Amino acid sequence: MQQTDWMAESPMRLDAFLAQHPAMKSRMQAQKLIEDGNVSIEGKTIKKPAYTLEIGDVVSVTFPESLSSDDRIEAVNLHLPVLFEDASCMVVDKPAGISVHPAPGMKDTTILHGAAFLFKERKLPFSPSEVLVHRLDKETTGCLLLAKTPKAHLALQKQFQDRTVEKTYLALVYGVPVHPKAVIEASIGRDPSHRTRMSVHRTKSSRDARTGYTVLSSTRECSLLACDLFTGRTHQIRVHLKSIGHPVLGDSTYYSPASEKCSAKNGIDDLCLHAWKLSFVSPASKKKIALEATPAPLFQATLEKLGLQKT
Repeated sequence: MQQTDWMAESPMRLDAFLAQHPAMKSRMQAQKLIEDGNVSIEGKTIKKPAYTLEIGDVVSVTFPESLSSDDRIEAVNLHLPVLFEDASCMVVDKPAGISVHPAPGMKDTTILHGAAFLFKERKLPFSPSEVLVHRLDKETTGCLLLAKTPKAHLALQKQFQDRTVEKTYLALVYGVPVHPKAVIEASIGRDPSHRTRMSVHRTKSSRDARTGYTVLSSTRECSLLACDLFTGRTHQIRVHLKSIGHPVLGDSTYYSPASEKCSAKNGIDDLCLHAWKLSFVSPASKKKIALEATPAPLFQATLEKLGLQKT
């Protein structure tokens, strides 16, 4: 038996909440675990998949040996640069083109496989469901926070839930925003026309989202922005920037005809989004940790080619 604790960051169905975690193979598996009495909230067993979680609920899941997912994640040396490490956590510099965790049916190597290697090197127990504290899109690079213990995982999750973690991204976008500094406030939910995308269209699943941006540098056709995330919705920066007419260059999902043309003109094939700065309190030292990941060489080369700079 293996028990895992996760914290809810927003109201949602219990089965949907469980299904989004890498330890789960499918929503059907999540529903079976619930119905079999393997899920509890604050010590009370819940057998209804449709049960609605409240913000801050700690969900405990007991995995029978037959459903254990640990053997799905083999250790693979991805040569992940470690930007920070202490007894409770580590921050790695995520490369582009690698998903953070496996999706159902996906056999590609992910950051979790690389994390398993780092844990193995350090002779630490590895549970894939208690490592990732937050996510980055497959093509996004930069700071990614990993927990080294279940206790640290919950503590760091709570910081994200309380919105005390500071996250700043670099985004190379099409056009020049009218306001050099602003906050975008627009709820994000599933796009009713494209279920694999997110949008600012109002739906039942929409959740509040806030993104601040500051123009660091610009030319006549594009700008480099520093974006602060005040919430953590799926594809938040990409969706918000597209909603104000400034899609991230190299984005093959959230683009406009103009941004697509600009990307092609400048030979930009990769998403120009980088998790630049990360600040949080270490559960081990109780001290604030402030980190910065240098943009990948390709991102820096693109900035130089376009005559943009981050400082």
